[in-house]
Amino acid sequence: MVDRTSLASLELLVALDTHGSISAAARALAIAQPTASAGLRRLERRLGLELVTRGSRGTALTPTGQAAAGWAREVVEASQRFETAAAGLRAGPTTALRVAASLTVAEYLVPRWLAQLAVQGSGEDVELLVRNSHDVMELVLEGGAQLGFVESLGVRRGLRSRTVAHDELVAVVAPGDRWARRRSVGPGELLAGRLVLRETGSGTREILERALAAVGESLPAHLPTLGSTSALKAAVQHGGQVAVLSGLTVADDVAAGRLVALGVDGLDLTRRLRVVWRDGAAPSAAARRLSAVARGTPS
Repeated sequence: MVDRTSLASLELLVALDTHGSISAAARALAIAQPTASAGLRRLERRLGLELVTRGSRGTALTPTGQAAAGWAREVVEASQRFETAAAGLRAGPTTALRVAASLTVAEYLVPRWLAQLAVQGSGEDVELLVRNSHDVMELVLEGGAQLGFVESLGVRRGLRSRTVAHDELVAVVAPGDRWARRRSVGPGELLAGRLVLRETGSGTREILERALAAVGESLPAHLPTLGSTSALKAAVQHGGQVAVLSGLTVADDVAAGRLVALGVDGLDLTRRLRVVWRDGAAPSAAARRLSAVARGTPS
């Protein structure tokens, strides 16, 4: 059996990143400060990494610690979703609307749509499955989800679709990056190095590949890939790399000064976000209401 890092250790790292000091992290977790300090030292030994710097002005995360905290946050949030789902199962059987969505839509749009339904007095019991766009369409085709929300260029045979929103990809760098004072970069510069990507099958990567092909360029082989937007943003903020991400996903980071957004000269990086359902299937009333809210039309 694999010896995994404890969830409590990851929660401590995330709390330090969120609250800025060991004392504040300890208060947030309702533990003593010496216990928190000892826990961080154990985590450093466990990982073989220097996560924090300790000095007269207190403790701060190193760049490595900041990157690790970003990844740890994903694990902690996934654990919270698991606990919520388990609590739902204990409460008894439900008739939840099962929806699959790509990462961008799931993180930045679905919560708004559900809030709108709640305001309208028709909040739905939704089970949300987060996948890349390719796998979302597979789930809907196989009957594993009644609705899907995707960000890919095309839609699989056997599915019907409607556009629910528009988005545009941007290149992002850290505020201290040598490109941070620029408005745009060229495709050749983007591909020359430091680029980190989403995995094959993601809508974001598909849009970038198609846009590059239109100007006679292609992605180099063996570029590093990461499986989530959060991981890509951490690599940019703390690893000095460059990523091409949805404008929706980085808007808050750009506004807060954590990232700088750049255009890519000559590339059409606009895209449609779509709801998909199986051709010939009749969506339930709950599915029709959610689809209508997503499209901004009365249900």
